[in-house]
Amino acid sequence: MGVEIRESPVSDEEFEAMQVFVHDYLTASVENEDEGGRMRWYPWHSAEYRFNHILNVVDLATKIARQEGANVDVTRVAALFHDIAKLEAEQDVHAEAGARIAREYLHSHGDYPESFVEQVCAAVADHSYQGDLTDLPLETQCLIEADILDKVGANGTALMLLRMGYEARTHMDAAEMVDRVIERGYDARERVESDTAESIVHKRLKRTRWFQEWLELEVAEMDADDALDDVATGMGDS
Repeated sequence: MGVEIRESPVSDEEFEAMQVFVHDYLTASVENEDEGGRMRWYPWHSAEYRFNHILNVVDLATKIARQEGANVDVTRVAALFHDIAKLEAEQDVHAEAGARIAREYLHSHGDYPESFVEQVCAAVADHSYQGDLTDLPLETQCLIEADILDKVGANGTALMLLRMGYEARTHMDAAEMVDRVIERGYDARERVESDTAESIVHKRLKRTRWFQEWLELEVAEMDADDALDDVATGMGDS
């Protein structure tokens, strides 16, 4: 059996143009809403935050795809479009809306193979799938794993602490908020399937546990016992 040769249908210049389109689309989604966008009431759901999240997912999904043998172009383009409708569509339909936008863009901005377009749009449409990831094409699995991983580790901790400030909590609540990130990491570890994603989860969980332990040791009068027990238990599970 011969080896399939995959020529990249997306040049660097075309991918950069896609990035500009996604950024501008998110910005317009906020500007065109009287109340500032569907999710604008959380500062980290602004157009800039959402675009940064998308770029994080692109980087993670590309890394996983390369290591796991998935089609890198399908994966990275799907990752770029996966949340493009997040600020204008309801949560339960934003994936399908994003797939429609991706299809329209790919059909009108190049001569991409129809099989490529279909694979990209299927991955975008299915990126909110909650079932067994092994039921999905490998490119979709890479996208979902990357989407999950962006909320774990140092970045997830920073976002949770930002939320703490927005909710007018004090620094005394920080350990509780960081513990939520650790719990999210455990959930991610159970959900991801690829060896590459599992390795990333392990590293990010370790960073978050270290931060929580340092926080507990440095902030006076914070109830550290329970949190430190959680750290010890978690490290024993790894």
